[in-house]
Amino acid sequence: MPTTLNASEALTELQEGNARYVKGENTTFDNATLRTATTGGQSPKAYVLSCIDSRVPVELVFDQAIGDIFVGRVAGNVINADQLGSIEYAVCALDVPLLIIMGHESCGAVKGACDGVKLGNLTSLLEKIQPAVESIEHNTPATPEQLTEIIKANVANMIESVRAQSPDLKAKEDAGALKIVGAYYELSSGKVQIL
Repeated sequence: MPTTLNASEALTELQEGNARYVKGENTTFDNATLRTATTGGQSPKAYVLSCIDSRVPVELVFDQAIGDIFVGRVAGNVINADQLGSIEYAVCALDVPLLIIMGHESCGAVKGACDGVKLGNLTSLLEKIQPAVESIEHNTPATPEQLTEIIKANVANMIESVRAQSPDLKAKEDAGALKIVGAYYELSSGKVQIL
């Protein structure tokens, strides 16, 4: 059963959850009851693509419980075929109305792309971040402020990658059935800024 929320309502709920998280007032959930209640199906309100960084616990950051959101995680919150397939399932099969692509403060993957790191399979992942690196004038190494701008540019590029690489998601967005937004998580404050 799809969520009854539209994208704006879902985004508002996530922003309210983040405000609780920032204040240290996260909701206490009865996980045993939620596990049982969601055994027969799910109806998440959003899909959040985030970095793998252990300091960005997505469900906690948005104060969400079992069954509330899909979370995809990959270094640098990059888009690839596997992530796109997962997002397409959420949006096209389960009518999830909101996709958030969220970068974060001090992202190691983006810093690695800025620094030209080469390391096995990570090299090809960091290549996906290079357009953002090249779009922002920066020092070597990038200053913290420059790194933040590159992280935000990477989020914008990944949103465009979704649109360019998935005709299904683009069609859903064009029809008003999907809203795609970028976000930036501040490690220091816990606040999520919608871009």
